[in-house]
Formats: sequence, structure tokens, C-alpha cells
Amino acid sequence: MISCEKAACICNKAQYKEASFWETITLRFHILMCKACTKHSKQNKKLTTLCNKANLVALSEEDKRKMKESLPTKN
Repeated sequence: MISCEKAACICNKAQYKEASFWETITLRFHILMCKACTKHSKQNKKLTTLCNKANLVALSEEDKRKMKESLPTKN
């Protein structure tokens, strides 16, 4: 069985569809045995759902570059 730390890492990867098939299987087995990780997984899914519903928008790379250029430089 994987550690809770490893399970949390895989859980985070799975939320963004970055976990491999094998990682997903090992996570599911771990969650069957560990109540703490089951709770973490549920909370993680809820947080992701809320963030998606919020329609969060980040600055474009161009806007970030402009902001950096507008900052005073240290000498």
C-alpha cells in the first residue's frame, strides 16, 4: 500500500487528469483502506468544483510581462 503522502500527491494529479492509470488504481485501493485520505479526496474534489464554478481567470503572459516591465528596477 502507498503512503498517505503519496496518495495525496496522486490525488492532486488525478484532479487535473495528470495521474497515470496505475497511479489512479493504487489511489483507489488506498482510499478504500484510509478514512483520512478518503476525506482529503472528497474535499479536494469539492474545492476543484468550486474553483471551476467561479470561472477564475488569470492574466495572460503578455499582461504579466507588461506588469513586470512597469515595476521600478533595483540598483
